[in-house]
Amino acid sequence: MAIVAMRHLRLIGLQAEREEMLRQLQHLGCLEITEPGMAQDDPLMQRLRISGSPELAKAREQYTAAEQALQTLAEHTPKEKNKLAPLPAIAEKALTDEAELTGGREAARRLNDCRSELAALQSRSDKLAAEEAQLLPWEGLATPLECSTTEKVLIQLGTLPGTTVSPEEIREALDAAGDLYEYTEASADRERRYAMITVHISQAEDHIAALKALGWSRVTLGERTGTAAENLMALRREQTAIAQRRTELEQQITGEAGERPQLRQLSDAARIEIDRGEARQRTMETAETFLLEGWFPAENTKELEMLLECKTCAWQMTDPEPEDYPRVPVKLKNGRLTRPLNMVTEMYSLPLYGTLDPNPYMAPFFILFYGIMMADMGYGLLMMLASLIVLKKKQPTGGGHDFFALLGLCGVSTFLMGALTGGFFGDFIPQMLKVINPESTFTWFWQPLLSPVNDIILIMLGSLALGCVQILVGMIIGFIYKLKHGEVAEALCEEAAWWVIIGCGIALGVTGNKIFLWVLLAVLVVTQGYGKKGIGGKIVGIGGSVYNHITGYFGDILSYVRLMALMLAGAVIAQVFNTLAAIPGNLIIFFAFSLLGNALNFALNLLGCYVHDMRLQCLEFFKYFYRDGGRPFQPVEARPKYYRIAEQ
Repeated sequence: MAIVAMRHLRLIGLQAEREEMLRQLQHLGCLEITEPGMAQDDPLMQRLRISGSPELAKAREQYTAAEQALQTLAEHTPKEKNKLAPLPAIAEKALTDEAELTGGREAARRLNDCRSELAALQSRSDKLAAEEAQLLPWEGLATPLECSTTEKVLIQLGTLPGTTVSPEEIREALDAAGDLYEYTEASADRERRYAMITVHISQAEDHIAALKALGWSRVTLGERTGTAAENLMALRREQTAIAQRRTELEQQITGEAGERPQLRQLSDAARIEIDRGEARQRTMETAETFLLEGWFPAENTKELEMLLECKTCAWQMTDPEPEDYPRVPVKLKNGRLTRPLNMVTEMYSLPLYGTLDPNPYMAPFFILFYGIMMADMGYGLLMMLASLIVLKKKQPTGGGHDFFALLGLCGVSTFLMGALTGGFFGDFIPQMLKVINPESTFTWFWQPLLSPVNDIILIMLGSLALGCVQILVGMIIGFIYKLKHGEVAEALCEEAAWWVIIGCGIALGVTGNKIFLWVLLAVLVVTQGYGKKGIGGKIVGIGGSVYNHITGYFGDILSYVRLMALMLAGAVIAQVFNTLAAIPGNLIIFFAFSLLGNALNFALNLLGCYVHDMRLQCLEFFKYFYRDGGRPFQPVEARPKYYRIAEQ
């Protein structure tokens, strides 16, 4: 339960053996390859060049093709039903076997061809739909669209407002401009009138001016021949052909559903190749040799040595110096109880290498606090069942495993705290029994210790006491850490001094003995002015320290009132929903409304309790001992998405 000790590897090998060495290192999965950390003026550095990786681009194309093909199948075929089925196991060699990938490549090509054609058909269909919408108002116009203005006659299509201008007004305006015209209205709707004006060229200017005064807007329909109705018929025939072709393509895609396993294998094989190619790009090379640097867990030293002894290479393994710690990757090693807390630590920030792993110290508090805030046997049972089912059936790894394992641990705490407070989906059982029998006086066979509604003050005081305990534990951890790392003065002037100050303050208040006051003042003067120059600096330092520490401790402890607040809020909301559900006196209505309300309350509390619990750990607890700034350990390894590597 600590940060894994790391070692640094520097290796020079032959180009001819590099690819096989990278494959074996990826199979071993314990080396993070980094860019060489040499100065630019190093003579060796000047002779090296960054490694090229033409295979990397090919692997990325293959991965993109496989993922696009899988997405196409997901969009056009039924979804897989068994979401809880574990990832199928496969040997690493079989997963990346070229002979096994040929079928996947062909399936990806066929599906992506269908995808491209469907996209082209959709684009064409959208264009035809736009043209149809443009021509539709002119469907009743018998004049061919290719008819255009001549030397003697002006022909123009346009629109007029549909609500503000009446047909009589249009005729009157055109008659006033001359009688050598023909006005034909093709259609009309609430907003526009679609019409064609045919007028002798001698009167064209007057008629167009008259129409413009009424709101005439010219319309052009492009280079088309035939009537609007004939054009619309051609567009609709093409749309029908597109729909038929789309159906054929969708049927073809559906027929490829059985290729999903091969496509997933192709995607995972490409992911493995991409990871190895990216690692290859972090090495440097000459014509005959290459330079590789990286970090690995000290516990894997013998495995690496056995691998490298079979190669023509020279290597050096060293332990990091304190000045190297900021660039050393961090890997956490925890037990079954504390490992799920990795997700909390990683969401905040990994600890700096060489410092403390917070998970063992945080785990009891996080799990306990979550249970206090949720505090319901029903919710706890749901959390435990969800955790057990997913971990048993799905068998997730990495972050997914940590999430559901933490959900189960917090479910146990929630159930136990619910037993102490008598909550089971709020007061679901008493309310249900009252719907069945209004005279019911249900009680548990044990006496709940607390009531979130009736014992608010007691729960609040308990929350504050738990806050004091966690803050004290954080200070003790920080004190011991500083002593171990030679920061004796800081430990004495910070944690130790304030223990004495707080203790003397409490003793002074209880006994009234002034000797505690003089001890308190002496400790303040000696420790809180430490490191400050001059009398003025020490006075300011003491005053600032007193203010910051008193307000800081007070604010931190008050933050733990949220334990009481969330317990109360969850219990009251559940009771409100149960009470409302019981009002009609119908058991079916009660079950429906109560379960709906409790589902909403459960969902809100799952997230709310996690956020507030994480806040207490990261802001109130971590600040006494935690040193963040670590970066995650990312070794070159086979990390498939759709399969899991079978252990051999």
